[in-house]
Amino acid sequence: MRLNGMVDVSGKNITLRRAKAQAVVKLKPRIIELIKKKKVLKGDVLEQAKVAGIMAAKKTSELIPLCHPLSISDIKVSFALGRREVKITSSVSARERTGVEMEALIAATLAALTIYDMCKMYDRAIEITEIFLLKKTGGKSKIATLKGSHCSCRACSAMPSKLGHYIDVVRGF
Repeated sequence: MRLNGMVDVSGKNITLRRAKAQAVVKLKPRIIELIKKKKVLKGDVLEQAKVAGIMAAKKTSELIPLCHPLSISDIKVSFALGRREVKITSSVSARERTGVEMEALIAATLAALTIYDMCKMYDRAIEITEIFLLKKTGGKSKIATLKGSHCSCRACSAMPSKLGHYIDVVRGF
């Protein structure tokens, strides 16, 4: 089947749609302490990550081809700091004809990337280990709890082989 454009959602009912996503960033304990004490050279990491996540969710249809532009009612990005990780949770809601899963996933992802960017000067081994949808509500499926259904990519890089060609190296699967 070949898709020639956006999915036509004009026949769907407008309902309250909600989605919650999570991302996990693994960091050394000393970097977690810098974040907690707001001592990271680039500034308040969690505030910047929150704003980045919110801004990204609002731009989802510009970032993902064929994704519908939505009138988002609410976006929240929150953080739970552990000894070696930051868990990012994003939640998005809208009264729309299609779901807000991609907006929630984009918010969590960009918040994670912002944490990475702001802390990379202290450690190049930071890992974004999980990005997944926790829950969605609204539409035909009503409620779907998806916790535990996710993928994990710990680190991806390119390394030169003996022949001088680059090979992809993926760790952590």
